[in-house]
Amino acid sequence: MNFHTRKWIKPEDLNPNETLFGGRLLEWIDEEAALYSIIQIENPRTVTKFMSEINFRSSAKKGDIIEIGLEVINFGRTSLTLACEVRNKMTHEVIVSIDKIIMVSLDEAGNPLPHGKMEIEFVKDRLAK
Repeated sequence: MNFHTRKWIKPEDLNPNETLFGGRLLEWIDEEAALYSIIQIENPRTVTKFMSEINFRSSAKKGDIIEIGLEVINFGRTSLTLACEVRNKMTHEVIVSIDKIIMVSLDEAGNPLPHGKMEIEFVKDRLAK
């Protein structure tokens, strides 16, 4: 699992219980999955199709630093399947895990578009070509 993004938990991210609001965390996860997928399949018209069970395992509080990790599970014809884990940066305690996030490449009309990708590519390698 590669951890790409860190977030600092601020007062506006908290629920009435003074812990990280789950909806805010899901927003961050969805954005991270979209950005990662757009870069991998090179299509800015990439959308979230599916998220499997979201397992909230612990919480975060104001001042905590969390990190969002993604791992590619599968390249489909028009999709990219990811797994996600969010953990506390300092303690490495897992906050949430999601086994499957499916992102789909779309054409201009909103139909699934084959992307032709079969493996993870790094931008530095693309630039070298």
